[in-house]
Amino acid sequence: MAARPPPPGRSAAGPPAHGSERSGGHVTSAAHEPQDRALVVLGAGVMGVGITTLALAHGVPVTLVDTAEGVLPVARGRIREGLRMAQMMGALPKDVTTGELTEVTAPAEVDWAAGPAAVIEAITEDAELKAKVLAEVAPAVTPGTPLISNTSSIPIDELAGAIGRPEDLLGTHFMNPSYLIPTVELIRGPRTGEAALSATRELLDRLRRKVIVVNDAPGFVTSRVLHPMINDAARVVEEGTASVEDVDALMRGCLGHPTGPLRTADLIGIDNLVDSLWVLYRRTGDEGCRPCELLLSKVRDGHHGRKSGRGFYTYERAM
Repeated sequence: MAARPPPPGRSAAGPPAHGSERSGGHVTSAAHEPQDRALVVLGAGVMGVGITTLALAHGVPVTLVDTAEGVLPVARGRIREGLRMAQMMGALPKDVTTGELTEVTAPAEVDWAAGPAAVIEAITEDAELKAKVLAEVAPAVTPGTPLISNTSSIPIDELAGAIGRPEDLLGTHFMNPSYLIPTVELIRGPRTGEAALSATRELLDRLRRKVIVVNDAPGFVTSRVLHPMINDAARVVEEGTASVEDVDALMRGCLGHPTGPLRTADLIGIDNLVDSLWVLYRRTGDEGCRPCELLLSKVRDGHHGRKSGRGFYTYERAM
C-alpha cells in the first residue's frame, strides 16, 4: 500500500447497520455494543474486498483501509457487485440489514477510539509487508482486540514479534470468494491467547462461517495440500501430458474436484498462488512447492486468472 493524502470517503454499499451513527467520516456506535462495532479491514485487494462483502452482508459495519491511489473506488464497485451476485445465488441472509461501509486512505484515519471488533490485515502474501502493516496499527488498537492476518501460507508466529502482543494475533484463511465459501480456516499461533481465539470465533459465527481451528505451520492445512497439487497440475500441462481442459475434466469427473485445479488457480489468482508456493518452498524445502515455469510465465505475462481476465482460461471481463 502506497501512501496518498486525500480525505476519507464513504460508500453507500448498503443502509447503515442498526444502532450505528455517522460521525466525522467514521462508523461509530452510541453504546459501542459488540454487534455495532466495526470490523477494520486493511487492504482492498481481492481478499479484502471479499471479506468486506461478507461482513457487510451480515450486518457488520466495515472500515476498509487502502492507501494506494485509486483502489478504493474500484473496491467499492466490486463490493456492490459481490453483494448483488451473492444475493442472486441465495448466499446472503434475508433477515439482516446490510452494514455500513467507511473507506479511509490511511490507518491514522480509522476511528480507533470507537473500539473495532477486530482488525483483519488482508494485503499481499508477503511476510515482511504484513509484519510492517500490523506493527503500524497495533499501537492504536485496544489490547485484547483480535489482530488477524488473513494469509494462505505464512506462519502466524513469524508475524507475532512485529506487534508486541502475540496473544492478540491469529490467522484466518478465507477462501475466494469469501461470501460464497462457508468454511474458514482459523490459525492459532503458538502464542495466541484464548481470549483472541474466542472473540474471533464469535465474529466468524456472526458471519455464519463454519470454523475449523488448526495449529500454526507453513500453509496450514488447505494450502499445504492444495497448492502443491495445483503446481503438479500445471506441470502436467507444461510437460505436454494433457491440456488444461482435460486436466480439470479428469479431476472433476474421476476425483470429484468441484472445479478442477487449474480453474481453481484462476480463482485464487495465479500471482497469489505463486507467492504462496514460494512461502512453502522456502520454509519446507519441498521441491514439489517450487513454482513450475508455466505458473511463473503466467505471472510475468500478467495472466493472473479471473481477476485479470486471463489465466489458464479466458474470461469475458476481469473481476
